Amino acid sequence: MISTPDSHQTQDDAVPTSATGAGDRVSSAAPEERRGEGGATAADGARAVVRRRRISVLLVVALLVYLIDLGSKLLVVANLEDRTAPIRVIGDWMTLQVIRNGGAAFGMGEALTVLFTAIATGVIVVIWRIARRLYSLPWAIALGLLLGGAFGNLTDRLFRSPSVFRGHVVDFISVQHFAVFNLADSAIVCGGILVVLLSFRGSNPDGTTHGAPTSEKSDGEGEDGESKA
Repeated sequence: MISTPDSHQTQDDAVPTSATGAGDRVSSAAPEERRGEGGATAADGARAVVRRRRISVLLVVALLVYLIDLGSKLLVVANLEDRTAPIRVIGDWMTLQVIRNGGAAFGMGEALTVLFTAIATGVIVVIWRIARRLYSLPWAIALGLLLGGAFGNLTDRLFRSPSVFRGHVVDFISVQHFAVFNLADSAIVCGGILVVLLSFRGSNPDGTTHGAPTSEKSDGEGEDGESKA
């Protein structure tokens, strides 16, 4: 039967067609939104896994430094503290002799023991705060060296004589024309040098780089095929 444009049959046929088209558009759009949300969640999850791994590296490095430093101090105190003559390691250039240091690294500032104890505690807090956004492996190693060294010397400050917070650090590595230090001091110096080098290269603890040209950043994002969309 032929119907006119104003007939009921034509209007009834038009309604389902438009409803079906709208439904198709809704159903086709919904999976795209879900895919977008799922992609963001997967990316966040991947970054969380990377951060946990970097923190694990930091803690492992710090623990190794701390245990090596603590073990070396226990050994030299038990075996070398009562010796009057130093033990030669490399002729007269490097010797082993126990010295109780009330100051900072390399014997500086012996009258400020409590202050250096507070500084070491502050350094540990700062390192832990940085670790909350840590995604760089070199930074994890550098911060682990600093954390282990800070904990090693802080342990001496807290538990060695003459009193709590005023304890003297055990130093035993003597280099000719230099100073007497310990392995914790060495770890702190190495970690500090690595931090300076990473900062000089523009590396940040969160894995980004600062000072890079905008064009290079945009090109890198384009290669990933994500940020330009």
